[in-house]
Amino acid sequence: MFKKILIANRGEIALRIIRTCREMGIKTVAVYSVADKESLHVRFADEAVCIGAASSADSYLNIPRIIAAAEITNADAIHPGYGFLSENAEFSAICEEYGIKFIGASADAINAMGDKATAKDYMKKAGVPVVPGSQGLLSSLDEGIKVAEEIGYPVIIKATAGGGGRGMRIINNKETFKKAWDDARRESKAAFGNDAMYLEKFVVEPRHVEIQVFGDGKGGACHLSERDCTIQRRHQKLVEETPSPVLTTELRDEMGQAALAATAFINYEGAGTIEFLVDKFGKFYFMEMNTRIQVEHPITEEVTGFDLVKEQIKTAAGIPISGRNYYPKKYAMECRINAEDPAKDFRPSPGKITQLHVPGGHGVRVDTHVYAGYVIPPFYDSMIAKLIVTGQSREEVIVRMKRALDEFVIEGVKTTIPFHRKLMDDEQFNKGIFTTKFLETFDFSDLPKSI
Repeated sequence: MFKKILIANRGEIALRIIRTCREMGIKTVAVYSVADKESLHVRFADEAVCIGAASSADSYLNIPRIIAAAEITNADAIHPGYGFLSENAEFSAICEEYGIKFIGASADAINAMGDKATAKDYMKKAGVPVVPGSQGLLSSLDEGIKVAEEIGYPVIIKATAGGGGRGMRIINNKETFKKAWDDARRESKAAFGNDAMYLEKFVVEPRHVEIQVFGDGKGGACHLSERDCTIQRRHQKLVEETPSPVLTTELRDEMGQAALAATAFINYEGAGTIEFLVDKFGKFYFMEMNTRIQVEHPITEEVTGFDLVKEQIKTAAGIPISGRNYYPKKYAMECRINAEDPAKDFRPSPGKITQLHVPGGHGVRVDTHVYAGYVIPPFYDSMIAKLIVTGQSREEVIVRMKRALDEFVIEGVKTTIPFHRKLMDDEQFNKGIFTTKFLETFDFSDLPKSI
């Protein structure tokens, strides 16, 4: 087992990893930017190293400084968390080159799944259903129009290096294709330095459902069933739940087996997520693989009792996977609490938290790194907490989530708590009837105030 792990991340996920390491008797090293000097992950780690200025490029994305921090502290492994360098193949390879274990996917696996067009080709070979579309990247506008006419409109063009909805356009007919093509390429080039595009059939009334997988790097794998991540705003998840309200036992089993086939085919090691779109007809299609632990992993932990971070560390140390294919018998839901103003188009709301009261009670878990007096910096992702509740039914979970949201008090900054509270009262949400477009027509006015 590892003696010391450096956490190449910040915020609640850094704290999450530190806590697990402490339970396992493993020393930890926190790295931090100047802006995060007063962060809890710095205080709770056994050692801490400042790696640069506030900007991510100068700190949490600076590979040489992170490797140097690992070397001077004699860390024998690095856990990247999620975001930042967690899916960076170069970082994974450099860790291996320096004899430091990267607790995550191999460079080969990250490369295989990191490019969406390449990932789709791998999934076809693995026998996993994929959305009909172009064979790899599109070479020209004319090729895109030809493919669209072959598979039928509507179609969606996507940036191969994209994420968060950038470099993506839905096209309903030939007449609007050129403008969408030009806009998507321009946006992708500006955001990612890459304007390569591919095309897929647009899935009607889609649900976003993902399968949590674990691989041993030798073709062995297990899955821990699904998470429904359909409630999104501009392709950013806001609420996740398990089990999904729309999956039948048969569909759950079929998707689980497809996810296992994908994981085994690329000899994947550690925690990963196979993300699918499920259409109104109950057909599912591979969308992408996230080669890291997910923000929403706690709901899987709550319904399985499977500590995903601990299993990541054990698998990286060569200990056989202790998990098994699991179908949840309980229900769990996670609301992402962001420092944003939902009444003003979710505008970020950095600043000082003047008052904080975290909810508790049976079936309630809060993962957060903030405290009263903490100053939320404007340089990073605006998520400041995850509220997770568990129950024996979806109805019980929603009632418990309402109660927990009412107890959750954060003053000094705007948060998404009022949005979540109103969502829990929405009739369609309570029925489990919604698609990824649900929030496009959601009424963000008259949001309730916390108690």
